[in-house]
Amino acid sequence: MTQGFARSKILLAGWAGACGLALAACGTAPPLRVMACDAAPAATVTRSADGREVTTTLSVLTYNLEGLGWPARNGRAKELKEIGERLNAAREDGSGADIILFQEMFSGAAKRAVAASGYPAIVPGPRRTTRAFVRGVDPMGGNAKPLKGELGIRLLGGGLAIASRFPIVESAAAAYGRRACAGFDCLSNKGVMLARVAVPGVPTSIDIYNTHMNSRRASRVSDRRNGEAHARQAEIASAFIAATEDVAVPLIFGGDFNMRHSEIRWEAFSEHHPLTLVHEHCIDPASGCDVRMSWDGDAPWMDTQDLQFFANGERLAVRPIRVEAVFDGGASGPRLSDHDGFLVTYELRWPADMTAGSPGC
Repeated sequence: MTQGFARSKILLAGWAGACGLALAACGTAPPLRVMACDAAPAATVTRSADGREVTTTLSVLTYNLEGLGWPARNGRAKELKEIGERLNAAREDGSGADIILFQEMFSGAAKRAVAASGYPAIVPGPRRTTRAFVRGVDPMGGNAKPLKGELGIRLLGGGLAIASRFPIVESAAAAYGRRACAGFDCLSNKGVMLARVAVPGVPTSIDIYNTHMNSRRASRVSDRRNGEAHARQAEIASAFIAATEDVAVPLIFGGDFNMRHSEIRWEAFSEHHPLTLVHEHCIDPASGCDVRMSWDGDAPWMDTQDLQFFANGERLAVRPIRVEAVFDGGASGPRLSDHDGFLVTYELRWPADMTAGSPGC
């Protein structure tokens, strides 16, 4: 009798918290902004000395906003407002990233911060009702954990958005689904998204992917269970990319991968994603990549959740030439989230005989 009453009290408290989380996010629609192709600035291109190749740069920022609402987080409105203002100021003075990949855009304040960044093209990721990309997946091993958020319903969307200085000519989003999540992560409809970006002056579009994968300790379930969810998400993200990518164009995949200090997660992820890791490329002195952040040890990618990967197109190559942290408490601005921003500047290179234009516009 006493145990049953205690269990009921825990369930009621859990539902109250979950409802509060949902109410904190409702009322503010995810930002969505469409940019006309003729309003896009042209890329600054450089021709090689022999006239055979053309290059330009594209900067991509991965940034987890820590945009959870009450009761998971409280008192974040001021910092989120400042994030939006600083991103907008950097965009206006030309020092901001060309493209931003946002994660944890859950609360109304977080959604307003993304909108306040002022980027002319913005697309959100999976909504609360977005269906799982892969159907017929077997249930997770073991028993469901309803007291840890595995309620079988979604209270929030995936918290993802991509903002761009250039037109987004196509987009898609997919949810990982209730059979590919663990613990409190199951309360949000986490997934993966694509924004196909057209840069005037560049002869092909660029496929930009963004994700936020299952957490470890924050999920409040065992490593075995949250690890299984993470491995399933890695496989689903790979299937989504295979179904939506244009292999003729460059690909950049960033986000909060939640693989810090976990070799098991890295091994499972790498089975499905044969992409080049920015950290691994830039740690090689021969790469010519300008590293403007502190990296400890010979595997600095194991010390962060925030990563970017890349792959060449058929004739248009992409490679990172500079990496830096922003909003890290240094010269780039105060630390306004529990994540630093990870900014990568890429060089795009293509043969001069390729026709320049604005693909998809």
